Amino acid sequence: METIITAVILLASILLIFIVFVQNPKGGGLSSDFGAAQQIGGVKKTNDFIDKATWSLAGVVAVLSIFLTIQMKSAEPVQEQPAEEPVTEEPAAGQPAQ
Repeated sequence: METIITAVILLASILLIFIVFVQNPKGGGLSSDFGAAQQIGGVKKTNDFIDKATWSLAGVVAVLSIFLTIQMKSAEPVQEQPAEEPVTEEPAAGQPAQ
């Protein structure tokens, strides 16, 4: 289970990096690269999609990271204390054993 969740986190992180690189912080980005973007579907729709994808992937990474941390902490084996061995008193040097 941990392996699957880790793989999903890695995939979402890689996609998030790609989407952030596509964005332009000054409002251009991928949507401004299309010549007739208003005629095809509009700049607004492209920006909305990229914005929603960014927040969705960030949420997936955050939620799955928290879930994986909780699951791994609960799966740690409990280490038991070794039982104490009974202490036997040995006679002092030079004294006979009773």
